[in-house]
This record gives sequence, C-alpha cells and structure tokens, in this order.
Amino acid sequence: MQTTAIATTVFITPDQLLQHWQGHRSLTRKAIEAFPEQELFNYSIGGMRPFSALALELATLSILGVHGAVTGTWKQLEEIYPDNTNPTTKEGLLQLWDDATDYLNVFWPQIPEDRWQETTRILGQYEGTFYSAILYWLDNENHHRGQGFVYLRSLGIQPPFFWDRGQSW
Repeated sequence: MQTTAIATTVFITPDQLLQHWQGHRSLTRKAIEAFPEQELFNYSIGGMRPFSALALELATLSILGVHGAVTGTWKQLEEIYPDNTNPTTKEGLLQLWDDATDYLNVFWPQIPEDRWQETTRILGQYEGTFYSAILYWLDNENHHRGQGFVYLRSLGIQPPFFWDRGQSW
C-alpha cells in the first residue's frame, strides 16, 4: 500500500495572528484615548451603547477568549480578573485595556496547538472552533471601533487613521 503525503502551507501562525489582533487593539486604544471622558461613557447615537461599553465588551472578550483557549474552560471576567471589571473613568478603562493586552501577550503562547481546531461551546453558549471564535472577536472589534469612529466624527473629533495599527507593512 502506497501512502501519499500532502504538503500544506501555513497561511498564518498563531503568533502572527496575535500580532495582527494586537495591531487592531492598538488602534482601538487610540480611539478610546480620542474621546472626551464624559462622551466616552455617555454619548451614543440611535440607541447604540456608549463607546465605553463597547470597549469594555472587547477587553472582556479578549481576556475570556484567551483564558478559554488555554484552559478549555469558560469563566466570568470577575473569576479571572477581579481587579477592574467595570471601570467608570477613562483612565480605568485604559488600564483594563492595557491589562487585557498584557494578558493576551502572556497567555496566547500557552494555547495548545491542537486547541485551534477544537470544537467547543464558546463562552459556554456558542458552538464553534476556537479559531472561529477568535476571528469573530477580531471582526467584532472592527465593528465596534467603527461605531466609535462614527461617534468621534459626530463630536467633531478626527478618529485615528484606520490603518495606523502600529505595524510595518
């Protein structure tokens, strides 16, 4: 019996995906910084949530997602990160954002290689693979950052350039 090996090419490594995501996170951080504090927490258009709530969701998903990918279990944010789960100031939100960034950098390399293709109940609710959840979280961040950009423009504030993600092309 003859066996034929099929060569595969990796499109993107986990480290490259993290670098890409961190570039988006850097841009979202710049958007948070661009908001005046009161508008960050109170301004909305058309019934959408204030940008602080959107940013809090994104930071939370980052921490919960990488924790779930490393451990295979899903917890509440307070169980993983009890210090600053509901910031009420711009400084507090930026601190949580930076802590989530550090959390990703520390725990991302610990994601088991076989976990990427594993099917699970993401956040205990949504069935899918870990890689599909991470791609969703990146898409979700782009979507919410776009909402923030609309808010900034409506306030007469120039948002950061969408391509300014701290990466070299």
